[in-house]
Amino acid sequence: MFIITAKFDRKKLILGALVLVVLAAAVLLLVLPSGDSASAGSFDAVVKTNEQRVRYLESFGWKVSPEPIEEQAVTIPRDFSRVYAAYNTLQQKQGFDLKKYAGLQAVRYTYEITNHPSASDRVVADMIVYRGAVIAADVQCVSAEGFMETLTFPDS
Repeated sequence: MFIITAKFDRKKLILGALVLVVLAAAVLLLVLPSGDSASAGSFDAVVKTNEQRVRYLESFGWKVSPEPIEEQAVTIPRDFSRVYAAYNTLQQKQGFDLKKYAGLQAVRYTYEITNHPSASDRVVADMIVYRGAVIAADVQCVSAEGFMETLTFPDS
């Protein structure tokens, strides 16, 4: 038979437990997306369902297809090409920054927009979502003379 005894200081044990709780809370704050739903015109949103994604786009004034026309897994590159750096500059205008997600896999949802005031060709909204949080989004005309812009509804 073996008997194991341990001597510990109660104050150090309580302090250690408190430190672990604080560290766990800090990790959760960093990992979990902020906000709990899409709010009107807010770029910071949690969109875990299709309905939340549609409401998110509509909060900016867009009328979109009720279902995405495309849903695709994408990996944010670790090293940004010139094109991806320009795309990230557009995202930074909205408060997003894809560099935080470099090397991670996300999902891109594409919705058709039906009320763009100046486009005669097909216009879509792309939304990149990581763990239920919007990390990038844009509105673009898919024609050869197309454009790409922020989610902000244009002044006609």
